[in-house]
Amino acid sequence: MTGSEAHPSFRLAYVPGATPGKWVRIWNERLPDVPLNLISVTAAEASDVLRDGAADAGIVRLPVDRTVFSAIPLYTETTVVVVPKDHLLTAADEATLEDLAEEVVLHPLDDVLGWEQPPGEPAFERPATTADAIELVAAGIGVLAVPQSLARLHHRRDLTYRTLVDAPQSGVALCWPEDAHTDLVEDFIGIVRGRTVNSTRGRSRQAAQPKEKRRDEAAARRKPAARKNPRSGTAKSGHRGKPRRRS
Repeated sequence: MTGSEAHPSFRLAYVPGATPGKWVRIWNERLPDVPLNLISVTAAEASDVLRDGAADAGIVRLPVDRTVFSAIPLYTETTVVVVPKDHLLTAADEATLEDLAEEVVLHPLDDVLGWEQPPGEPAFERPATTADAIELVAAGIGVLAVPQSLARLHHRRDLTYRTLVDAPQSGVALCWPEDAHTDLVEDFIGIVRGRTVNSTRGRSRQAAQPKEKRRDEAAARRKPAARKNPRSGTAKSGHRGKPRRRS
């Protein structure tokens, strides 16, 4: 593991829909002397940003290249279909892919669901971004299937969404290059995994001690304590001395 001195700050990339605020707040409480800089990236850009060293770690969408990156899966998002508020699909709490069979389903170029075959009828042209697709849904041109966080990110008063129960889902993970697992990356992993501040600090102190010192301390803990003489109250060793000669 390389030292955390490589960077005076920690750079965290995150994709649209990810919400790192809670972890950033804990970071600022525990490591106030190490600024955490957030870098917004698209899902398609995330791997290149991490590979090129422009960020130390990232909250990204799966899959990632596991020959290059280490990843800790965080959660899997519910997929929803975004529709106008007066759409027929709003009559139920959930929808299925079969319900979309006769709908124009928009499939933006930045789609993160990885469809083998998108449902419904294809639009005349694929929107460039999810934001563009949302505008087309509002115009009544089609509907859009996305992870729930993206539906919330692009919320509009004239649109709503319903859970799409049998659609592909998008997983989100904490990711970093395998050859750049720094102390600061480990600190952030600890925060994400819910380690307490004591366990995090204990890890740092333990890692900083020389092996010889840790070995000596362990040996000292194993050494039995000296016994006290019940008559004199003084400590005596476990060895008997020579008997005194009588006069």
